[in-house]
Amino acid sequence: MEHEGETRMDPYGESTVTGPGGLRLRRWREEDLPAVLRAYEDPAMRRWLAIQISGADGAAVWLEEQRRGWAAGTRFAFAVTESGREDELLGNVVMKQLDLVNGQAEMGYWTTAPARGRGVASRALAALTDWAFTAFAEQGLTRLELLHQVDNAASCRVAEKCGYPLARVIPALPPDYPLDGHVHAREAPAAVAVSPPADRRGEAAGTGGGRASGR
Repeated sequence: MEHEGETRMDPYGESTVTGPGGLRLRRWREEDLPAVLRAYEDPAMRRWLAIQISGADGAAVWLEEQRRGWAAGTRFAFAVTESGREDELLGNVVMKQLDLVNGQAEMGYWTTAPARGRGVASRALAALTDWAFTAFAEQGLTRLELLHQVDNAASCRVAEKCGYPLARVIPALPPDYPLDGHVHAREAPAAVAVSPPADRRGEAAGTGGGRASGR
């Protein structure tokens, strides 16, 4: 029987993670290409995400990057869906830049326009956080960070509700990063008995890790 935040297989294999409210995180597939294209046409995604894609070729490259990340053991991206409706894309959640030498990684996410206002981002981040600290506990993962641009207040709320308090502010680096960035962090072990309720007001499109990432 699966439990919330539980991985069924080795983290480097075909993993599936379940989350609150019937949320289901699964590996990205080639047939997700049309859904990825539709997601990146959203103006909110264009505003908040540092990396943009366009056209079928761009979506194919993005999907291949997710596959390579799993193979290399540095990036673990999941398509966010609901149990019984795994073909309907709600978003993306990812643990990336895994650095087991220093015991840390970065989290990111985005949600599709139809999925917003349903607590999807909070539930997906909470599930992936539990998965990450469980799957990589023996390898020494002790810290997860989430970055976003300072004016992305909705992502601030998602981070804090999932146990990622604000850790520091990083300065703007124009022209690529015109505004300061927030770095939220969560330490392990930080097992929370009950996941906090999702904030349904003005839920963010995502961080992806956002325009504050990559500095």
